[in-house]
Amino acid sequence: MHRFLLTPRWWGINVFVALAVPFCLFMGSWQLGRFEDRVDSHREATAERPDEQVAAPLDSLLPVDTKTSGRLASTAGEYADQMLVPERRLDGESGFYVLTLLKTDSGKAVPVVRGWLPGAADPAKAPAPPTGRVEVTGALQSSENSGTKGVHSRGGLPAGQLGVIGAASLVNIVPYDLYNAWLTVQTPADGMIPVPAQAPTNTGLDLKAFQNLGYTGEWFVFVAFVLFMWFRLYRREVETLRDAEAGLVPEAAPAAPAPEPEPSGGAASRA
Repeated sequence: MHRFLLTPRWWGINVFVALAVPFCLFMGSWQLGRFEDRVDSHREATAERPDEQVAAPLDSLLPVDTKTSGRLASTAGEYADQMLVPERRLDGESGFYVLTLLKTDSGKAVPVVRGWLPGAADPAKAPAPPTGRVEVTGALQSSENSGTKGVHSRGGLPAGQLGVIGAASLVNIVPYDLYNAWLTVQTPADGMIPVPAQAPTNTGLDLKAFQNLGYTGEWFVFVAFVLFMWFRLYRREVETLRDAEAGLVPEAAPAAPAPEPEPSGGAASRA
């Protein structure tokens, strides 16, 4: 009854199923792992920092990751170039960041967001940075990129304005080495409003995270579909064989006999 499973046709079907099922299970498990990683990173990024957190040296917290993002970092040096970061929203209101580059004692510079002011970016509104050597403590943030929410990545900004906070956008503007991170001061002066620390990119439960979860379901559905189709073909094959054994399958009609060729001389005799 089941010898049909050894036919070349069924060998091909069985090999396909044997390869497709583990492949779909692997892909589904991989997508599920991606989703779980995003959940874990989101939990780490949004975990509350203790109020009595002690600031750590900047270099000890680099490179920025989900554990060090938002941590208080301290460094010292002298303020240098100051720029404005326009079109930044805070509490539903549009304004701009006041960003000043701090040349640290290590010789590298780190962008420091000293605070936020409402309205259009105007250098006259931005307080001048302190002079001389200063010690700065701020929440550590990873460099922004064109995909970071809220950045101005279209270009065309006036001189002295910066759309994306990061070493990649500053490397051709300032003549010194840069840290691949930035600080946001949590106790700004001169009437500026502190810019809260943000979770690093690709750590939230955003659309991409739920896409991974949706792909997980799709791959497991493919497994069920492959097994269902194999079982359906198998059952139909078994039913066909049983019907044939019971004589329920109609026999094929005999082919009509081919007409016999006429003798070569028949046409001449009739003529």
